[in-house]
Amino acid sequence: MALLFEGKTAFVTGGGSGIGRAAALAFAAEGAKVAIGDLNGDSAAETAALIRGEGGEAHHGALDVTDGGAVDAFVDDVVLRWGQLDCAFNNAGVSLEGMETPWGDLAAYDRTIAVNQRGLLLCMAAELRHMEQAGRGAIVNTASIAGMAGAGGAGYCGSKHAVVGLTRSAAMRYAAQGIRINAVCPGAIRTPMVDAVVKEEAAARFVAEMHPMNRIGEAHEIADAVIFLCSDKASFITGHPLAVDGGYLAR
Repeated sequence: MALLFEGKTAFVTGGGSGIGRAAALAFAAEGAKVAIGDLNGDSAAETAALIRGEGGEAHHGALDVTDGGAVDAFVDDVVLRWGQLDCAFNNAGVSLEGMETPWGDLAAYDRTIAVNQRGLLLCMAAELRHMEQAGRGAIVNTASIAGMAGAGGAGYCGSKHAVVGLTRSAAMRYAAQGIRINAVCPGAIRTPMVDAVVKEEAAARFVAEMHPMNRIGEAHEIADAVIFLCSDKASFITGHPLAVDGGYLAR
């Protein structure tokens, strides 16, 4: 059986851990050459090493998505290296607001918006430059259940709502040019970000019970959704925020 991304390339931000790493590994398992960018360059290198260890091809580097010049250079290098950019998963993000953080704390808000919203816009702009020239491509952005409901702090909730809006706006703009743009909206997923919140058993149980399926999701379950949305199996889907949330938004 042919692999879904044989002969194609994929670019993953925030690919050094959690959902990003799971997606990078999933792209590689389906035949893609994968470029991994992460603020932590060592973590990106570890993901690339895992891909190469399974016989895949990977490129990696440290990447701050709030630096537009660095984003442009990284994406340009991917295209120069492999000749094309077929898929992108814009996953880099932060969650800086805890229960003790005052709602509307400007320092947390500004940094969160810079990464989750403006950083994602910079990545999309760089990717779309190349995809528009090629007349094809697929982009998936990481939003959240907080992008579909009033969950989380002002910065996180606001930025993830913006991700959904940016996804829909770009999808409308580029649909006729053969470029599909969608978002995934994860619930609580077992990643370093969530693990930091649910260190205690009682906290983990509370978070799990927020989801009708009564558990925390796994990173590979989001990666599976990303793979589907980037593949030809989703050829008539664009502008859609796909909830992968154990039923959270159905409550």
